[in-house]
Amino acid sequence: MARMTTWTIAPEPYDSPVAAALWRAYCTEVSDRWYLLHEGHRTDPAELEREIAAYTGAELTRPKGELLVARYGGAPAGCAGVRLLAPDTAELTRVFLYEDLRGRGGGTPLVHAAEDAARALGARRMILDTRTDLVAARALYARLGYTETERHNEDPYAEHWFTKDLSPAHAPLRPAAAPARSRTARR
Repeated sequence: MARMTTWTIAPEPYDSPVAAALWRAYCTEVSDRWYLLHEGHRTDPAELEREIAAYTGAELTRPKGELLVARYGGAPAGCAGVRLLAPDTAELTRVFLYEDLRGRGGGTPLVHAAEDAARALGARRMILDTRTDLVAARALYARLGYTETERHNEDPYAEHWFTKDLSPAHAPLRPAAAPARSRTARR
């Protein structure tokens, strides 16, 4: 008999040990991927430490943002952040799952939970940016109804920009099995 493992997603303080470990893993992966692709080496450890320290995630707190942590079978597995850029526009950021947990159905409920958090903050539109080499992320966003749009920031590493209408008329019908602030999916 196959055992089902549960994904749960809930808000997490940006400065918790769980959030710090996920932020470090996210920064390390995306930075190393960029440097390996463009310069043939991993990130200089000192540079990585500066980046981690510079972007604490403090903007991912209510009333202007939220950090969500996904857990798989109860263990921290990934995260997503939402921050308001304008009263009706939120940015999706820090979307990440540990590599060994990708492909197990966690990305969709994580992004849906972030969309619900953005709506709760008053957003009617979500925007995000990503890079060309993050193929799986771009495919996930497209599958979830995000469309590529014009540049909306000056991030030197961003190569693709997406948007999605979050207004009630465009909200997908999803099972109401889990509260919007703590979403559960089985896989």
